[in-house]
Formats: sequence, C-alpha cells, structure tokens
Amino acid sequence: MIRLVADQHILEKCRWRKRINGRNEEGVSFADKCVTLAVIEEYIYLIQAMGASQLISFYKYQGTGNDFVMVDDRQSAWDLGNIARISALCDRRFGIGADGLILIRSHANYDFEVVYFNADGSQSFCGNGARCAVSFAAFLGIIDQKTQFLAIDGPHEASLKDGLVALKMGDVSQISESLGDAFVHTGSPHHVRWVEDVETYPVFEQGQVLRHEPCYAPAGSNVNFVQKLGDAEIFVRTFERGVENETLSCGTGVTAAALVCGALTQQKSIQIRTLGGNLQVTFEGNAKEGFDNIWLIGPALQVYAGQIQLPNF
Repeated sequence: MIRLVADQHILEKCRWRKRINGRNEEGVSFADKCVTLAVIEEYIYLIQAMGASQLISFYKYQGTGNDFVMVDDRQSAWDLGNIARISALCDRRFGIGADGLILIRSHANYDFEVVYFNADGSQSFCGNGARCAVSFAAFLGIIDQKTQFLAIDGPHEASLKDGLVALKMGDVSQISESLGDAFVHTGSPHHVRWVEDVETYPVFEQGQVLRHEPCYAPAGSNVNFVQKLGDAEIFVRTFERGVENETLSCGTGVTAAALVCGALTQQKSIQIRTLGGNLQVTFEGNAKEGFDNIWLIGPALQVYAGQIQLPNF
C-alpha cells in the first residue's frame, strides 16, 4: 500500500511537470515520469515519512535443530547486499529468529540455487541449511525426489526418502593438524577437538577462543567438540562462526567430525548425535588419499510459514 501511494505521488508530480511544460498528456508511462533528482528525492522523503516497510513471506525450517528462515526468491528480488535486513530477520528477539537465511533462486543449469547467509550476514556453505533447502524446493514443487543444485561451494546432489534428506557433500582432500587438534574443510572450515565428556564441556567459552585463533584469521573457523561413543558413533557440539554461538547441530561440522572419526577407526559410516537430533555421514576414501562420495543424511522439516513486516533498511 505504501509503495502504491508513493508511485501515485510520483505520477501526479510528473503530470504536473508536463502541464507546466505545455504538454497535457495523460497516461504517462513509468519510464517517462520525468525522473529528475528532485522527484526522486521527494519520493524517498515521502517513503521515509510514511514509515515505509516491506511485507516478507517466509517459511521456517529446521534440520536437527539448526533452524533457518527460507524465502522463495526465484524472481531474484532480494537485495543480497542488505545485511541489516538479514540480521533483522534472524534476530531471535526482534525478528523471526534463526541460525541463518536461505534464498531459493532459479538457475539456468541446475534445478535451483541456494544462497545462504549466516545470522550476521556473512556467507558460507551450510550442510543442514542445504538439506532444508532441498526439502523446501520439494515443497515448492521445483523438484521431486532427486535434485542437482548450486551452492556457494559448487554443485551438489541430493535425494529425499522416508522423511530424510541425503546431501552429497564436496570431496575432502585432507585432514590437517591444527593447534594439537584436527582441521577439515567441508565446504566451511572446521576445527575438530576430541573431548572426554562433551555434555559438560564449556563449548561456548572454548569455542570463542578457538574460533578467533590467529591461524584462522581473518574469517575464523567453526569449532567442533567431539566425544567418541563407539568406533562408528560420536556426539558432536559445534560453535559456529557467523552465529557466534553454539547451534543445536551443524551439518558441515558433523561431517568434519565423522571424517576425523573414520580416519581413526577405519569406519565408513558414522552415526552422529547432536543436541538437536541424530545424523549419519557415509563416505569412501581415507586420510591419506582423501575422502569422496560423502553423504550427510538426516531430517529436514518445515516448522511453520508466515509473513513479517520489516522496515526498509
């Protein structure tokens, strides 16, 4: 409504300008609305004075407690540079609340494209977010049970079956030593530390320290604390950069932890427990030759749908 009123205001200004120039034409096209600097400035002033805002339709999804605001942006209408809006949507007190924002966009060579933002507006690949995006794309009717889509780290495959989303991750060339622990890049950087009792471990405090270690500057690293429950079972808690806090689950993080576990135990299928639920990671290869055919498997569910009115930042 605000946009409609403002457009009508410009139309009247343009008609007035044409009349004083001796041309009284009606039906002025928008492209011919005498878009002078003065008119544009008055338009901006009117919008601000009216308290302009935008109504955004969204869906809330979660993958083992890792939650996301999902937006159907197949028209590419979203301003990717508007970090303030992203942070406002993800704010858990004044917005919807989420670990990140995901836009689904059309792509000429893939079923769709996933554009992912952390809660602070930074970008990276997100495993659980990608699984939720696949579930959302199926809900929108873009895909059926199998898909190929594009993310920030390149193309991915995925499938849906029996309420689970299986996501093929990128290949991992190596596991590195870092600060006495392990480091793995699974589309996003991950520090992996073994601990005896992860339930009582100070994840937030230690995660903050390791996330900002100079060796990870300037972007920093995600940090995973891992407890071995068996040769093929681990419990993982993750401090995520961009969220700057522990999340209930991290897909790229559990994948990194599973590869570190598999390298030690020679297992190719790892069951992972997180605070938000259970996941599975399967893979081929080893620490010496690298890992491929890596699959992250788990639930990805729609929580609710809604609309939110946000100011134009």
